[in-house]
Amino acid sequence: MTWDWQVFLNDDGSGRTYLQWMIDAWGWTLAVAGSSWVVAVLVGFFMGTLRTLPNSPLLVRLAGGWVELFRNIPLLVQIFLWYFVVPKVFPVMQQVPGFVLVVFALGFFTSARLAEQVRAGIQALPKGQRYAGMAMGFTTAQTYRYVILPMAFRIILPPLTSESMNLLKNSSVAFAVSIAELTMFAMQAQEETSRGVEIYLAVTLMYAVSAFAVNRLMALVERRVQIPGFIVAGGTGGGH
Repeated sequence: MTWDWQVFLNDDGSGRTYLQWMIDAWGWTLAVAGSSWVVAVLVGFFMGTLRTLPNSPLLVRLAGGWVELFRNIPLLVQIFLWYFVVPKVFPVMQQVPGFVLVVFALGFFTSARLAEQVRAGIQALPKGQRYAGMAMGFTTAQTYRYVILPMAFRIILPPLTSESMNLLKNSSVAFAVSIAELTMFAMQAQEETSRGVEIYLAVTLMYAVSAFAVNRLMALVERRVQIPGFIVAGGTGGGH
């Protein structure tokens, strides 16, 4: 087999090279993944916290329903629902860009998984943490804000790292609704150049580099927020 890496310097027919096209696609991949991560963390922490509220069975059940709904429907189906069904049911959503709809789909899907991790992290804390907050006169909201969630966050950092990397990889499904990210670039560029080996190897490398960067960033966060003497089992591998 003859390698032809010069293919990336060829014009794609629009005045840019395939290399420039691939870098643009990489930017879209990072934009989808980054925006979805923000949605996933905000919603996931909120729903996970609701699942542990004392004396609030209705909120616990509602949060549990959210988790089961978004966790048990395949991601690709959720992408299609948001892109094709939601704008039909709610006409106002027809004005929302496809990029935003994909972010909602990917963010809500990941939020369900994060919510379970947040719930597990909170329930892993000794009950004395909650009682200590109550003894200091904190309300339930204050106890969660100042006592429970900061400790739970440190516990769930390793699984949060894994979910962040999974979210980056899951962003590849955005090609199904014509978001110009890396996977869509690879499919189209391979058809135009017939150099699938070089194209897919380059795209694979970019995904790997991106995932590694996420891992190192989360490892840095874990080191920065670590409490001396507080050890979390199963760290990100960044060292302590």
